[in-house]
Amino acid sequence: MTTPTDTTTRDAIAGRLDAWVAFLRAHAAITRELSAQLQRRHGLTLNDYEVLVHLSRVEGGRMRRVDLADSVLLTASGITRLLDGLEEAGFVCKETCASDRRVSYAKLTEQGAAKLREARGSHLTDVDELFLGRYSGSELTTLGELLSRLPTTGADCRGTDACAG
Repeated sequence: MTTPTDTTTRDAIAGRLDAWVAFLRAHAAITRELSAQLQRRHGLTLNDYEVLVHLSRVEGGRMRRVDLADSVLLTASGITRLLDGLEEAGFVCKETCASDRRVSYAKLTEQGAAKLREARGSHLTDVDELFLGRYSGSELTTLGELLSRLPTTGADCRGTDACAG
């Protein structure tokens, strides 16, 4: 037999989980649609686009591959596969470090910069339609503040209970 306290606790937990499930579903749906639009219009995945953006924002347009993997939340093997495709398309090239041959860089090519410029406008329009345009300015500020409490890298989770389970 359940007591009113058991039901209240279960309802409170279910309500909290509803928020989590809504967040997961929205994230999955939006990222799937953004990636599909980029693929259809520009031949890029969302991860491809994000790599091009990261490279475009750093001096010299190049990053160590390991740092790039951390920036886009991919494993070493995941970034290698992604960069292989971008290299094949001519959007990035591989460079080695003159002082340490073990270090390798991904460098944005002019063709990659042009592809990013081509894709940026329609992608930002899609982001606005699927996400930004659904909230007022003050709601976006509040949402940004709330989301800033969440970890943004695997390193943010290590050694804390915040990311357990």
